[in-house]
Amino acid sequence: MAQSGRYPVFLERFTTLPYIIAILGALGVAYFWMMRARGAAEMTSELADAASDVMAAARRFGFRRRYNTHPVDSIEEPNLAIGGIGTAFLELAGIPTTEQKQALQRSLQHHLALPPARAEELIVLGHWFVSECNGPPGAIPRLGKRLYKLTGVEDLQTAMAVVGDVIAAGATGMDDRQREALHDLKRAFRLK
Repeated sequence: MAQSGRYPVFLERFTTLPYIIAILGALGVAYFWMMRARGAAEMTSELADAASDVMAAARRFGFRRRYNTHPVDSIEEPNLAIGGIGTAFLELAGIPTTEQKQALQRSLQHHLALPPARAEELIVLGHWFVSECNGPPGAIPRLGKRLYKLTGVEDLQTAMAVVGDVIAAGATGMDDRQREALHDLKRAFRLK
């Protein structure tokens, strides 16, 4: 048997195997991080798109956030508060279905006399208001108080009609969280 160097011939093939495995491992790690970076870039792009959607919708509704003030307290248009209340009720029941989102959009179109594109933008802004209030339980009383400050009880019936449509679109009707939110909304309007 011929020998070359320190190892027998059949073992020479195996001495390069750890290097091949190391190279393949390094390529795998590089691929993993490249895919992760691509995913992060896509997520950043989606977040930027969402932020630009909110800003565009806010501009079209004439919403201007005042410095050092909560966004809900900067609302001057009652329709924004009503859209936020409807969106908050929609999100209270969990992740909304496409049918529930469409029901909210139709309700806003009908009760606020909005074209479909404006109703959709109102939902985008409403979602932003809800997230700025740390979720629906905090958003409903705050939006209700702001709506009351803007119009008194004048727009309560419109807000309740939108809320009723949202609840009717739910598969199970009104749940406990939505009942509690209704009480919070009535308290915001100083009703018993």
